[in-house]
Amino acid sequence: MIQRTRGLFSEFKNFAVKGNAFDLAIAVVIGNAFTAIVNSLVGDIITPSLGIFTHNVDFKTLAWTVGSVTIKYGTFLQAIFNFLIISISIFLIFKAVSTMRKRLWEHKNEEPEAPHEKPAQERLLEEIRDLLKARN
Repeated sequence: MIQRTRGLFSEFKNFAVKGNAFDLAIAVVIGNAFTAIVNSLVGDIITPSLGIFTHNVDFKTLAWTVGSVTIKYGTFLQAIFNFLIISISIFLIFKAVSTMRKRLWEHKNEEPEAPHEKPAQERLLEEIRDLLKARN
């Protein structure tokens, strides 16, 4: 019984610390932090800016009442609208980061080789040639 418990604990430790679970946990924490940033961008900057053009129309108040049932289609429209704004915002942020990363990566890779240095393959071939000449 104790051996089985140790084996189970060992498996869990390998799963939690050495496996992908640790990477996933880090991604979830970073994702939550990023969600706060995107929510603030949408709620505090983009939506108020769009309010200028829509005259502060709030879709959430739109509803259709039939008898004692109220269908709040405005809340659904607002959710779709929020999804579109968040999706576009994330895409634009991703695009900007991707572009910056690409520019930095290309800049790092543009380091020229030493001007008079020959490629390793060519130097090796020259050494082989010189050794063959010395043999004869």
